[in-house]
Amino acid sequence: MSHRSAARRRIVLAVLAAVTVAAGLCVHRFGSGDLGDMAGDALYAALVYLVFALLLPRRARSLCAALAIIVCTVIEFLQLTDVPATLAELFPPAALVLGAHFDRRDILVYAFAVVCAMLLDVVVSRALRRRAAQQP
Repeated sequence: MSHRSAARRRIVLAVLAAVTVAAGLCVHRFGSGDLGDMAGDALYAALVYLVFALLLPRRARSLCAALAIIVCTVIEFLQLTDVPATLAELFPPAALVLGAHFDRRDILVYAFAVVCAMLLDVVVSRALRRRAAQQP
C-alpha cells in the first residue's frame, strides 16, 4: 500500500469512525429493546475495529479484526465484575464504553459487526486503489 493510499484510507476510516460514533449516540438515545441493544453493540464493535485500523493502517485487517473482537469480548466479560459500575459512578460516560450487564449474545454481535466492518474496509480500500489508478 502506497503512502498516498494509506493516507486516503486513514481519512476514510476517520470519517467512518465519526459516523459510527454519531450513529451509536443516536441508537443510545432513541433505540430501545433488543434491536436497539444489538444495533448499539454492533456499532460499538465496528468502532473498535475502525480505531485499530486507524492505529495500525499497514497491518493486516484480520489482525485489527482479531484485536477488536478480543477487546470487545474482554470488556463484555469485565461486566461480570463491579469494575464498570464503579467507574461509571466516578465518570458516567464510562458506561458507554464499558457497558453495564453481561450478555453472551453480545459476543456474537461483536464478532459479526467486526467482520462486517472489516469487509467494508476491504471494499472501500479497493475502491480507493481503483480510483487512484485511474487518475493521471
